[in-house]
Amino acid sequence: MMSNNIDGIDYGPLFQLIGRWSGNKGLDVAPDAAANPDKSAYSDELIVTPSGPAENAEEQQLVSVKYHHLVRKKATGRIFHDQIGHWIYEASTGLIMHSLTIPRGVCILAGGSIRKDEQGTHFEVSANTDNKDFGILQSPFMKSKARTDSFNMTLTVNENSLSYVERMWLDIYGKKFEHIDKSLLHKVLYETE
Repeated sequence: MMSNNIDGIDYGPLFQLIGRWSGNKGLDVAPDAAANPDKSAYSDELIVTPSGPAENAEEQQLVSVKYHHLVRKKATGRIFHDQIGHWIYEASTGLIMHSLTIPRGVCILAGGSIRKDEQGTHFEVSANTDNKDFGILQSPFMKSKARTDSFNMTLTVNENSLSYVERMWLDIYGKKFEHIDKSLLHKVLYETE
C-alpha cells in the first residue's frame, strides 16, 4: 500500500494531487458579448505541491496542498486563465475545502466532500454568494459587470490521470449564463537515474 506521507505529514487523499499535470483536452464554454456560448479549446498545466499542516484554535487539524493552474487557448497559445489556490483537508470530519484566486478580482472558498468509486477519487466542492460558510468574494467591477453567483467543481484523480468539471453561474451582459470548464490532464512522469 502506498504511503500518503511526506516528511512525516499524512496528506490523506490530497497526496494524489501532488505533482505536475498537463493536458490538451480542455474546453471552455463562456459567454461572448452577446451572452452566447463561445467554445474555446485549451491546454492546461497544473502544478500541485505540499504546503503542510495547519492548526486552528488548537482544535482543528488541517493539511493542504497549494497549486498553480495555467490555461492557454489552443488557437493562439496565449494564456487566458491563471489561477492559484489550495486544496485543504480535515481528516477528522472528511471536509474538503478549495480556496482559489483569479487575477480578475475574484476569490472563492468552496467546501464539500470526497468520495471514491471505480473511476477514482472525486473531490466535490461548491460555493455561492448566499452561503455564509463557503462563498464568493469579488471586486465592485465584477459584481456589476460579470458577477459570479455560484461555483461547483468535481475533480477526479485516478492514478496518473486527473479530470475536472467546473461550473460557474454568471450574471453577465444582462443575462444568467452557465460558464463551464472541463479538462483531462495526465501526470508528467520524470525518469530517475
